[in-house]
Amino acid sequence: MKTKRILKYFWLVLGGLILIPVGYFFVGFPSEKRDINWGVTFSQKHAQDLGLDWKQNYLALLDDLKVKKLRIIAYWDLIESEKDKYNFEDLDWQVAEAQARGAKIILVIGIKTPRWPECHVPNWANNLTKSEQQESILKFIKETVLRYDKKDGFIWAWQIENEPFFGFGECPWVDEKFLNEEVKLVKFLDYKRPIIISDSGEMSFWFKAAKSGDIVGTTMYRKIWSKEAKLYFSYPLPPVFYSRKAQIIKKLFNKEVICVELQAEPWGPDLLYDLPLKEQLKTMNLKQFKKNITFAKKTELKEFYFWGSEWWYWMKEKQGQPEIWEEAKKLFTPLEIGG
Repeated sequence: MKTKRILKYFWLVLGGLILIPVGYFFVGFPSEKRDINWGVTFSQKHAQDLGLDWKQNYLALLDDLKVKKLRIIAYWDLIESEKDKYNFEDLDWQVAEAQARGAKIILVIGIKTPRWPECHVPNWANNLTKSEQQESILKFIKETVLRYDKKDGFIWAWQIENEPFFGFGECPWVDEKFLNEEVKLVKFLDYKRPIIISDSGEMSFWFKAAKSGDIVGTTMYRKIWSKEAKLYFSYPLPPVFYSRKAQIIKKLFNKEVICVELQAEPWGPDLLYDLPLKEQLKTMNLKQFKKNITFAKKTELKEFYFWGSEWWYWMKEKQGQPEIWEEAKKLFTPLEIGG
């Protein structure tokens, strides 16, 4: 009897130890936050892959939607397509057009930046050794930071790499020590602006990102295609899962958390531009878009950058379905934007 009683208490204690953290991250009913800064990520490459005029897409975001916060990308393979020859023309244009309209920018730099294949390596660098590639990347980062460090008030933050701790994409290597070298270099070149390090919102507690950067950038995906299970899957995570993790990061590291990728486009078994529209609508449509916005508001985070602005424009211009574009327009107003 005594042994049974001890086992009973053991299982009760163990159950309590399990339920307490589960309850902390999964139980809670935060109210919708109203004072949110909404922005978009824009990829020149992705717009082109969708068959769009990328400049018209970008201008429509600025002039029609009135977007005032942008996350744009310095693609290594586009800017340095030839070794030691830098062509910033397209990125200069994006920065200048945003500046002319008073929009603020997060500029993403590094080898691993948004959109497939994640690591955007110039052809000439593919056959370099790892150390040679890293030397070239640091040189590219230096050229980029020095070119734009005078854009005070417009480029408000650097994001170094994209989800560097998350093994997703076609990348030649993963090296956390090298990330520290990149951060150290950018801090040396520009001590004024904060550095954002991003990580998966669903698969990470953001500790590494918080140690490396000044601001943590999280992703937030709701409905995706599971490659492993070969089915569409909705994450069973409540808004409080994100808000509680953000509270821990604030308490332990005194760092803020923003969402740099809020899902607002489909995620299917094929790349978006190869996916039939019928399949696309299974993971993103007007109803799901509204649900994701409501979900985001309940996480208590203050800033979100939508992932999918190119697709909204594609739906409007190429498919004659402007509903998501028009819905997004309601969120963007010419209020004063904070950096």
